[in-house]
Amino acid sequence: MLRELASGERTVGQLAEPFSISFQAASKHIKALEHAGLIHREVRGRNHLCHLNPEPLASAHQWLSFYERFWTEHLDVLERILREAARKSSVPKEHSKKSRTSKRAFARKKGSK
Repeated sequence: MLRELASGERTVGQLAEPFSISFQAASKHIKALEHAGLIHREVRGRNHLCHLNPEPLASAHQWLSFYERFWTEHLDVLERILREAARKSSVPKEHSKKSRTSKRAFARKKGSK
């Protein structure tokens, strides 16, 4: 409904039309949007025309943008840490085992002298 209103004013009937809901259900939904300050309704005779109030959406967009940057930065750091850990753990097992064996052998030789 908000997307439709971004193109211009619409009647309640026009807003309800694309959805498989009753006029009464659409009206109830529109009242909730009106109560949230996202739209305002103007009565012209028997027609109720709805207009988008974009200001609260701008505030919501600003808030969401902040958290998008916050989480993107933190998830990028996590990704770097995980890639580094994966890179370190991908050292071939033989090399890692051989290295430990060599250290033990060296320690034994050193101890026997």
